[in-house]
Amino acid sequence: MAQDDLRPGIEAFLQRAAGARSVRVDDLRRLTGGASRETWSLDAVVERDDGAETLPLILQRDTRGAPKPVPRALEFALLGAACAAGVPAPEPLFLGDASIGGEFFIVRRVEGETLPRRLFRDDVYAAARASMTPQLGAILARIHTVPVDQPALAALPGPPPATAPAVHEVERYEPIFRAIAPEPHPAFELAFRWLRQAAPFRAPRDAEPRILVHGDYRMGNVLFGPDGVRAILDWELAHAGDPMEDLGWMCVRSWRFGGQMPVGGIGERDEFFAAYEAAGGAKVDPDRVRFWEVFGNLRWGIICLSQTRTYLDRRSDSVELASIGRRTAETEWELLDLID
Repeated sequence: MAQDDLRPGIEAFLQRAAGARSVRVDDLRRLTGGASRETWSLDAVVERDDGAETLPLILQRDTRGAPKPVPRALEFALLGAACAAGVPAPEPLFLGDASIGGEFFIVRRVEGETLPRRLFRDDVYAAARASMTPQLGAILARIHTVPVDQPALAALPGPPPATAPAVHEVERYEPIFRAIAPEPHPAFELAFRWLRQAAPFRAPRDAEPRILVHGDYRMGNVLFGPDGVRAILDWELAHAGDPMEDLGWMCVRSWRFGGQMPVGGIGERDEFFAAYEAAGGAKVDPDRVRFWEVFGNLRWGIICLSQTRTYLDRRSDSVELASIGRRTAETEWELLDLID
């Protein structure tokens, strides 16, 4: 749907949702990035009986054919729970209906930057580079305090009872890999073998506490400014599981975007782990984090394959989805290095 076609639908929806006399949408523009959803920035001038206000908003809408691990209504509720727990996340304002095509929701816009290479390069972010690693550790500890047993999050994915998160995730991704891989990937086969022999997979399978895992806690999903982290974005892969998974995912090489240090290209593991523990996070087990870092590289490689498969199966005509598949080779190289 083109911008001019989308604007009237957004205005009508917001008028209903906000209980307004009228709504005018200004500066509607689609933001770059996001292979599985469209992201639009807009300013909504909302007229009510007691006056007018301008709301800075972000609208996120599913794209046709793209995978959708968490329904938008659940992600909307999750954002609300995260904000209530003190996590810097976009404030959810309006849950969409079917009026503009595709599931969508609207959040309050937070100003900032998401491109890691600007963080690494631009002088204006020098102080942010120095402060973000401990910020990211402390924020992650706060995310892990969000209770997953509250009714609004009852549908959150997670391991079956008495199944360890490590076992659940490995056994969940292996059949996905075998179903979508268009050719053999020996490095992935070695990684699956390594993971099955690692301690977290072989640990006793008694009940483990289920913690909210963001699922995509990485550079690229961190909104930042000169002061550092401003918001954590993209909660669509959230689930209940092992909190060490998020720490390992942040250390995956692909999320360093060319930076030299292991934590998002800007920090060291020890500083990240210490800040996480100091803010109330669980005691960090480096071996367990390494397990999840290996799994994270494998998982990202499989996601790359799945994005390409969406294009090859003609469920989407996105060239971005098609091109992501080439990054599979990067994860294979890193996996061979990690499990050597």
